[in-house]
Amino acid sequence: MIPRPATAEPGGPPPWTPRRGIALGTVLDAFGRAGRPLTDGPPPAPPGVPSAGSARIATAPSAVLVVLFEEAGETRVVLTRRSTRLRTHRGQVSFPGGRIEPGEDAVCAALREAYEEVGLDPSAVRPIGYLARAFAFSSGAPITPVVATLAERPALAPNPAEVDRAFDASLADLAAAFTEEWWSEPDLPRFPMVFFSVEGETIWGATARIIVDLLTTVLTERAPGP
Repeated sequence: MIPRPATAEPGGPPPWTPRRGIALGTVLDAFGRAGRPLTDGPPPAPPGVPSAGSARIATAPSAVLVVLFEEAGETRVVLTRRSTRLRTHRGQVSFPGGRIEPGEDAVCAALREAYEEVGLDPSAVRPIGYLARAFAFSSGAPITPVVATLAERPALAPNPAEVDRAFDASLADLAAAFTEEWWSEPDLPRFPMVFFSVEGETIWGATARIIVDLLTTVLTERAPGP
């Protein structure tokens, strides 16, 4: 259930022009232009992005794996629908990932969690960079998105204790599925909330904001803005 407030209003169009044929090479070139290598660390959250951590008690940081592969000339990204038996964010679409444990960095945590959740072999994954940190709206927990590539479509084995469904969507389909609304909440300024409806799922929250950053990096010549 999406907790849409009664005051929600329609938003604007995406900051990109949707198109087909987004090859993996295009993604790699975009990350080179944007200067987002692993050595530089993740960039801060873009201005205008709701940062619930400023209004709520932040919990432990986490990392997610934004893992990409190419099929039929289109870049695709792996996503999961979280188990309805989980304590938080149950039934929501997310990237594989979870809490960064003591002694881990974001890359190690994202790779470990992806293996635990969907059986993704860490040795088949090539991390290439970061997206801007996002925040879980309900808790304010900071999320570091680690972008990585695969040589081919992965054989995924969802862990039923954590994941109800593992699937993938093309960046082209995501780019065309953008919908924005303006929300307002007590003690927070009015802010945009983004949705993507693909593969029979609705993506929103921090996962949608990470996808916006990814698509903005790949499909525009400028950094993400408000």
